[in-house]
Amino acid sequence: MAVHDTIGDFLTTLRNASAAGKDTCTVRHSKLRAGIADILLRDGYVSDVSVSEDKPGHRNLVITLKYVDDSAAIVGIERYSKPGRRLYTKYNEIPRVLGGLGTSILTTSKGILSDRDARRQKVGGEIICKVW
Repeated sequence: MAVHDTIGDFLTTLRNASAAGKDTCTVRHSKLRAGIADILLRDGYVSDVSVSEDKPGHRNLVITLKYVDDSAAIVGIERYSKPGRRLYTKYNEIPRVLGGLGTSILTTSKGILSDRDARRQKVGGEIICKVW
């Protein structure tokens, strides 16, 4: 069966691993997934992001999940723009997640950015997901 929404599958893997209390989760490497993982690391939702290689030579992202007092740092993560419905926004119309407590992740002409960075650089783009 073909996978059509690889980012949605990546976010579901993170959501399920954190809900199950796993220490790490491993997903296939791509530039987009690595960019999202780096923003999650910078904003404090995960502890570590590293790249490994399996036996056939495929690169994987190994994401170490973060827990605070035995509860996951990622309370919620959801796909916003989907393959069947792409959602683009201007920099001054980027929605705030939980009044600024969460993070939106966008893909822009300047790369993968968080909502704060996109507003600061005055660049809009496609909203990939929301994390809180």
